Amino acid sequence: MSAGTMPAPVTIVTQTQVVPGQEATFATWQDGIGKTAGTFPGFLRQTVMPPNPPMQIDWVILQDFDSEKSAVAWLHSHERLDLVRAALPMLAGKDDVHIVRDGGSGVLPAPVSAVIATRIKKGSEISYRAWEQRIAAAQSKAPGFQGYRFEPPLPGVQDDWLAIVRFDSEEHLQNWLNSPDRQKLLAEAVSFTEEFHTRIVRTGFDQWFKSDGSTQGPAAWKQNMVVLLMLYPVVFLFGIFVQTPILMGRLELPFWLALFVGNVVGVILLNWLVPWASRKFNWWLAAPGSALATNVTGAALVAGLYLAALVIFSRLS
Repeated sequence: MSAGTMPAPVTIVTQTQVVPGQEATFATWQDGIGKTAGTFPGFLRQTVMPPNPPMQIDWVILQDFDSEKSAVAWLHSHERLDLVRAALPMLAGKDDVHIVRDGGSGVLPAPVSAVIATRIKKGSEISYRAWEQRIAAAQSKAPGFQGYRFEPPLPGVQDDWLAIVRFDSEEHLQNWLNSPDRQKLLAEAVSFTEEFHTRIVRTGFDQWFKSDGSTQGPAAWKQNMVVLLMLYPVVFLFGIFVQTPILMGRLELPFWLALFVGNVVGVILLNWLVPWASRKFNWWLAAPGSALATNVTGAALVAGLYLAALVIFSRLS
């Protein structure tokens, strides 16, 4: 199979609300469904984001698969359907389940996103597509707009048209959702729309730490240790080979400006280095607090790498 015909990874995005008082039970159930999904061919990882009121009141579950075929097989499987039926007493309202193709602009996660599902009337595709282009142009001018992703229906899988709108803050997103321009455009779509609804997803830098089957991200102290493990070499090597001899030496930049440039480079590099390190240490990051031996072993290993870096860099300097 050529590179151009290789199946593209996809993400199943599930948004649901849980009956008050059932949160712990639902988290345990979600842990189990992640482990079951992990036995299916093509499963890559699961990320679960609990509610983050007041904007995000849903549980958001992202399940990554290596292809649309693998994702659809999991969605239609008896194992998943049996688990979903068992969870119905815990759920409040209707689930939203959508498949999003990875690798395009606007895909989750983002600082804050609106996931908008629209079901149009039969024969209205041309009208809807023309309208979608108008609303896409309008929202691109809104303050804080960061990106937009548009997904058509998948026959036999999902009937809705899916739009994911990304903004840099909850305030900017809410301003756009409530804006007169958007309300006017929504009124224009009434004639060819059966129903639509919007759900909010609030995320931060947790995309750096994707742990298979876990209901929450790793403990903060573990995340901090991994970030420091990657940050210290970047800062040291940039400082000794670039900042001091080139920025402050050859270019004669003041320290405060050279330091800023170094921080920018460090943040950019961490976007690749931290996910790489988190995959290597997933056995430790994903370990629950009760797994004392694993937690101690992982912390000791990272501390040993700190010491090794100190020894090596002391000789370089």
